[in-house]
Amino acid sequence: MRSPIVTILASAAILAWCATTAPSAGRDPNAPEVTVTRDGDLWIADYVLPADAAAWAFIRSALARESRQPWRPGQWTLETPGVVMERRGHLDVVRALDGGPVPRRLKFRLSPKAEDLQADYDPALMFTDGSVAMFSGHFDLMPLVSAEQADSLPLDMKDVDLPRFNARITWRDRAGPVLFGGERRRNPVSLTGTDYVLFGRTALVDSPRLATVIDPGLPGWIGSEIGEFAPKVADYYARRLGPGQTDKPTIMVSWNGPTPHLRSMGGSVLPGLIIMAFEGDNVVEPSNEVADHTRWFIGHESAHFWLGQTVRYERSRDSWITEGGSDLMAMRAMSEISPSYDVRSALQEEVDDCIDLADAPVAEANSRGEHRAYYACGAVFALVAEGFQKRVTGGDWFDFLKPLIDASREDGVLTRQEWFEALDRLSGDTTVRADMETLLDRGSGDAATLVARLLDEGGIGYRLEDGKVRLT
Repeated sequence: MRSPIVTILASAAILAWCATTAPSAGRDPNAPEVTVTRDGDLWIADYVLPADAAAWAFIRSALARESRQPWRPGQWTLETPGVVMERRGHLDVVRALDGGPVPRRLKFRLSPKAEDLQADYDPALMFTDGSVAMFSGHFDLMPLVSAEQADSLPLDMKDVDLPRFNARITWRDRAGPVLFGGERRRNPVSLTGTDYVLFGRTALVDSPRLATVIDPGLPGWIGSEIGEFAPKVADYYARRLGPGQTDKPTIMVSWNGPTPHLRSMGGSVLPGLIIMAFEGDNVVEPSNEVADHTRWFIGHESAHFWLGQTVRYERSRDSWITEGGSDLMAMRAMSEISPSYDVRSALQEEVDDCIDLADAPVAEANSRGEHRAYYACGAVFALVAEGFQKRVTGGDWFDFLKPLIDASREDGVLTRQEWFEALDRLSGDTTVRADMETLLDRGSGDAATLVARLLDEGGIGYRLEDGKVRLT
């Protein structure tokens, strides 16, 4: 039995490790073509591959969060004779049993289900009226010279020279048009690998600052909370940081039912789209705690329209910049919009988790499955930077962040070096940066001492209590 806690699941720009491995947008004659067809309960993905190759690998092959096993074998069945799908290294790989080239045509039978993945988007969102939203990025394939090549490929393939292209996906539902790009269409085609395509009847509800696709089974108070808070936080960010990736987000919310003894909320963000999923009997009735988590979650995911999409990090090891930064953005926005929000407790959780997880290098946390380290230590670093901003200019975290975003709008990348150079200018002391880099690159057996020293340097009040760092 799962414990009755609120679970906040993976959010997006940590998911951007996938963006570093994902192919470039746009049509290419070398890209695979896929037709995804729903006919009642039957789902089929028909591939036409552009070239002969000894093996093909699914570019996005994250593990399931709960089982820590590959998710695809439980949802995709390869029906083409003489071909198998197997796990090689970090990737799901397709190869021919006879050692020859993989057939140019492949057929998979799909069994979509709601499944949370480690640092990637859910393959499918399931709605109580039978509607299903499918994520396009999981259909992308890349050719390999052999199946064994996958064994040595790193988790972050940014610097690996391999041909990668977004699949050209045609979406078909025998029952009628699908919801794609904010409107109902017959047989639309996606090219970017960054879409959720909705099969079924769940409606898109439009308003001037927000569009929502909400599961009809979702407790009504949650939908009202989302509709009221989301436009406010987007307006606040735009006022403080200038234009973000979108002026009018869509929020798609699924409901996984009133599972006993559970309060669970998770999701992620894509360009112009926030995904949320709720589950548990403890979210059915209105609750201040769940309301605060819902607002914070929207605040964090909306922050990625600026920090994560307007500008992104350079490498997945640098996702502390976007994840921790978005955490602090959400906390500061919550304090402004919802004055009863307990920001000190939220910050204390970041400090505690950073200390717990920084005994090993934070920058390598993705290889250990400890993605929370990017959020927690990134938020601590952002809090310290905010402390220096306040000391020098009287400003806050947004005043530290805005010049960095503006300077990076053209190339769309905010590098670790640029972030630290901004900190150096404010602090006038490179020892602050050195302490952060120690936690990032080496970790520390005494992370509490390093975190306490960072808080000292940033002028953040705390006390030591039984060896614990407690914010004041």
